[in-house]
Parts: sequence; C-alpha cells; structure tokens
Amino acid sequence: MRCPFCGHDDAQVKDSRPSEDGTAIRRRRFCGACSQRFTTIERVQLRELVVVKSDLRRVPFDRDKLSRSIRIALRKRPVQEERVERIVNSIVRKLESSGDSDVPSKQIGELVMETLKEVDDVAYVRFASVYRDFREAKDFEQFLGQLGDKLEPEPQ
Repeated sequence: MRCPFCGHDDAQVKDSRPSEDGTAIRRRRFCGACSQRFTTIERVQLRELVVVKSDLRRVPFDRDKLSRSIRIALRKRPVQEERVERIVNSIVRKLESSGDSDVPSKQIGELVMETLKEVDDVAYVRFASVYRDFREAKDFEQFLGQLGDKLEPEPQ
C-alpha cells in the first residue's frame, strides 16, 4: 500500500479489524519512511458496476457519491452513522447481486427512495425533492399527497 502522505510504496499494517456489520475490514497502517499513520478500508466487490445515466452516458459506479447523497438527505436527522453505512452497504449489495453490471441511474434512485421511506420520512422527502427535481411548492404538495396516511398523525 502506498503512503498517501509521502508516496512510499511499503506501508505496514499495524492493526486489522472487521467493521460493525462485517462487510469491510479496517486496517491501521504505518509508513516507515515518514512515520505517518492512516486507515484503509477493504470491501468485497462482486462486480464492477457501471451507471447508465438518463442521457445514456456510462460512468463508473461511485459508492462515495451514493453515501454522500444519503448523508445529505439524513443531515440533522436522528439516524446514527452505523445505520447510514448499513443502508449504503445494503443498496450496493442489491445492485451487485442484480446480475447486471450496467445499472440505470433511475434504479439506484428508486432503491434509495425505497430505503429512505422506511428509515425517515423527512430524509425521504428531501431526497425525492432533488431526485424528482421539484421546482415549485405544488410539486411538494402533490408528492406529499401521494404519501397519504403515512405522514398523517394518528388520532389520540
């Protein structure tokens, strides 16, 4: 492993441990050349995914972009970081096990929306507003109307 600080080719592993959900291994590393420490994360990758955009462009799947989008939707919501990581892992696993290396961006967006709908209503609406490109208040009204009873408070 190359040191990200000095570029030296031989950083030593000092400690390895599995992540909370067992889908990754965190490795603490030490560079003998510059004495810096850093962490790497190893994950199983079943296949190389390619995202097919709506304009038919093909771009490599970016797990970090997916993670950022979900974190933005969940910002200031009562959802722990471990849960966010499990959500991302679950979506990536579904995409990898779908059997096809080419994944339409629409499929990814729908998977994220399904997941967020179960996790947090506010995050779901936030993500939907960007994903579905809401431009006016009536777009929100129409979308919230489709949610129906789920968002209405229960009678006491």
